[in-house]
Amino acid sequence: MKKIAFLLTIALMVSCNGKNGNSETSQAEEPTHKHSQEEASEHGTANAHMRQSSVEDLIRRFESPERDAYQQPHKVLEYLGDLKGKTVMDIGAGSGYFSVKLAEQGATVIAADVDDEFQEFLQRRIQENELSNIETRKIPYDAPGLSKEEVDMVLMVNSYHHIENRPQYFAKVREGTKPSGELVVIDYFKFEIPVGPPVNHKVSMDVVVNELKEAGYTTFDVNVDLLEYQFLIRARFPERK
Repeated sequence: MKKIAFLLTIALMVSCNGKNGNSETSQAEEPTHKHSQEEASEHGTANAHMRQSSVEDLIRRFESPERDAYQQPHKVLEYLGDLKGKTVMDIGAGSGYFSVKLAEQGATVIAADVDDEFQEFLQRRIQENELSNIETRKIPYDAPGLSKEEVDMVLMVNSYHHIENRPQYFAKVREGTKPSGELVVIDYFKFEIPVGPPVNHKVSMDVVVNELKEAGYTTFDVNVDLLEYQFLIRARFPERK
């Protein structure tokens, strides 16, 4: 019942179109969403919560069969489509859970993270598996570290709620993405579920859409049925003149 009520709220924002809970909207007016103090501090509490575990424990959790069961990476990769020849930045790459899988699909991958230990672990993983199409990139908390129009896609899985000043951050992501490119955000539904952070650390789907509108994205494909505990949002923007 909680999920139904939540999705009814989302329906006020995005018009349903097609099967499997997909919807597509175009921005017709200026966003009016205002961030509450709770929302503004979500990244801080989320980061503090994550730091309660060691990097070793987080890596075991990120790479566990339990994660495979709910994350359904094969479904996600199918959803992303053909990645051969594309350059993809995986923001919040962590242990490289998705970075490695993206590379196996033929993408050139930039595995970006703010944490040195994750980056060191991933560098060893790349070397041990002789992966030539992944590079690691240490990025600051307040910027994605992209050059102008550097990538075809930016993927962010379970990390959106860690970002501060999100409209400004994702405006920089948009500048670093090619005109034909897109941002894909995958994160947890904002209610009680068996996986993910506490509810007060999560960001609701309607907030994500409004913040990305502020960042300059105008078209959204929202999927709430592919994964049991997570939503997926593909965000695009008009080609620059």
